[in-house]
Amino acid sequence: MSDKIKITDLYDLNETIASEYLKQFTYPWEALKGISDFIKELGNKLPSDRFEKRGEDIWVAKSAKVAPTACLNGPLIIDEDAEVRHCAFVRGSAIVGKNCVVGNSTELKNVILFNNVQVPHYNYVGDSILGFRSHMGAGSITSNVKSDKKLVVVKGEEKYETGLKKFGAMLGDNVEVGCNSVLNPGTILGRGVSVYPTSCVRGVIPEEHIFKKNGDICPRV
Repeated sequence: MSDKIKITDLYDLNETIASEYLKQFTYPWEALKGISDFIKELGNKLPSDRFEKRGEDIWVAKSAKVAPTACLNGPLIIDEDAEVRHCAFVRGSAIVGKNCVVGNSTELKNVILFNNVQVPHYNYVGDSILGFRSHMGAGSITSNVKSDKKLVVVKGEEKYETGLKKFGAMLGDNVEVGCNSVLNPGTILGRGVSVYPTSCVRGVIPEEHIFKKNGDICPRV
């Protein structure tokens, strides 16, 4: 069985403002290089009755809740009814989808968060795409650079050369990542995957599977 890691395998493209952008690509990591330019292009087209510009290349939906202590850097789009909490740090090149929660001390950099994503407590999410209703438990992070600084290779049933030095993780729709887990560079979590707390994850985890400690992977019952 071939790896199910294409964009169409992982994501419901109806659940992101970046739908048309992502449709250009086969694999999700191919979209990482152009997120910044896409935000600048899309931001200038957003309706002024629903979005307001809050700085250079920063567009925030009028229905979104952004704490005054949050640090926002562009390019950035925060979609409708999202919540960005106290001391969140958006470094730029980020899309925060509808009804998302970006929590206390969470850091975002070069990411697409689909609608209803929750990264609510002390998370680092960099060079990654998180699918509809995915959730990262407190303290869980995406590690986006290898310790040897080599280019990231996705390792599933096949090996996929990404050509990227910075590449965090791709989370499919409805993924649950347990507290204090680390997703190593190039990790792909299929739709409906659950990761046990304090796990160290790498490679491709098939959809509707559970990743337990020590790399034990089993299908959902």
